[in-house]
Amino acid sequence: MGELGKSIILIGVVLTVIGIVLSLADKIPYTGKLPGDIFIKKENFSFYFPLTTCILLSIILSIIMYWIERK
Repeated sequence: MGELGKSIILIGVVLTVIGIVLSLADKIPYTGKLPGDIFIKKENFSFYFPLTTCILLSIILSIIMYWIERK
């Protein structure tokens, strides 16, 4: 039971950090404006997919999770 509690706390902390980062994303320079992010704008349509930002966040989160698992 102790491991389940620790896992739930860890998930809560990670979600809190992600929420804070997302709410402050406008103030963080280059967030969502990296080369490779896809932005298409037409008359009545706009599409935005932050491809490079997603890859970069995935690498950072993978390193953090690897570091946590090592302990």
